[in-house]
Amino acid sequence: MKLVRYGAPGQEKPGLVDSDGVLRDLSGVVAELSGEALGNASLRGLAAIDPSTLPRVDGTPRYGAPVAGIGKMICVGMNYADHAAETNAPVPEQPVLFMKATTAIGGPNDTVVIPRGSVKTDWEVELGVIIGEVTRDVSIDEALEHVAGYAVINDLSEREFQLEHGGQWVKGKSCDTFGPIGPWLVTRDEVADPQQLSLWLEVNGHRYQNGNTRTMVFGVAHLVSYISRYMTLMPGDVISTGTPAGVGLGLKPPTYLKPGDVIELGIEGLGQQRQDVVAHPGRAA
Repeated sequence: MKLVRYGAPGQEKPGLVDSDGVLRDLSGVVAELSGEALGNASLRGLAAIDPSTLPRVDGTPRYGAPVAGIGKMICVGMNYADHAAETNAPVPEQPVLFMKATTAIGGPNDTVVIPRGSVKTDWEVELGVIIGEVTRDVSIDEALEHVAGYAVINDLSEREFQLEHGGQWVKGKSCDTFGPIGPWLVTRDEVADPQQLSLWLEVNGHRYQNGNTRTMVFGVAHLVSYISRYMTLMPGDVISTGTPAGVGLGLKPPTYLKPGDVIELGIEGLGQQRQDVVAHPGRAA
């Protein structure tokens, strides 16, 4: 299934996109795509519904992040060897974890705002993993059974804030609009192998990133197991699994986003995003 949340910010309703690409309203079945609604039993129930019996949603409504009430968003750094190389960082021996504030999360086509004073706002296409079951210290073999599904994420980053303002990376990762997720959550049963997905990103029509999840240093099952050793993952939590080479920081010379740019990105079978980049209203010209 392709599960979505559609509508104006703060007023999204749950829905699904059927095999013909028609948006259907799920609000008569589940109140929200969060918590227990993302569990294995609930997803089996939703899969048993004939989509044609659900109300059709006409027009082209906005899509929000496909999961509501995300408790935490955990990101993985340097999880592609080519990305580590382009940023002059060693390939990690264990997953590098950091958090992105949930206030950064938005819809897949929402506007990206360059933060006040920023001159190094960067892009990162990533595979997102949405947790469906309470996950606590699970084995690698059990890990994927706790995953509800997958989504496209743009892990936007302000490199000066991240690398030159001291402390941890979270400051460069958590600005408002820096976490577009979606357009939909594709349930686990429709992704035969999360380690065989091509992913790409373009700015103004130029392709900067063109990778495949098979080149991850640590795969999805390993990450879910590893993270669950250190913290309990709850239904609706999101793991952003790292980005391949081609980010602005790694280009020669480095290239960063500016107002007027258009970002487009996607992952095989998981859909595409498009974001217009604008200046912060308080940013100096």
